[in-house]
Amino acid sequence: MSKKTNTLLFIIGGTLFNIVITVLSFLIFLVIYSRFIDGLLPESSAAYAIPVLFVTSIVASFFVYRLVVKILIKKVDMEKYFDPIFGQRRPPGKT
Repeated sequence: MSKKTNTLLFIIGGTLFNIVITVLSFLIFLVIYSRFIDGLLPESSAAYAIPVLFVTSIVASFFVYRLVVKILIKKVDMEKYFDPIFGQRRPPGKT
């Protein structure tokens, strides 16, 4: 496979991974909310809790994705297998 194909597959895989992590974290936060917090708050707070849980799951998935990508970057030589997304890198010292 070419570098462009590897790059495209990496982007698609990363996007799908991020979506799955977001859904899983939302479900985990929803279970935690319904088990432990829901009984402590009034019923009207559920209307505010769902959007807060959703945004929290997006933030959590961002941090998980970032951690996984950092580990992947340490293990894999990205320049060897992937093309730059936004063009070629400039050599150091040139502007």
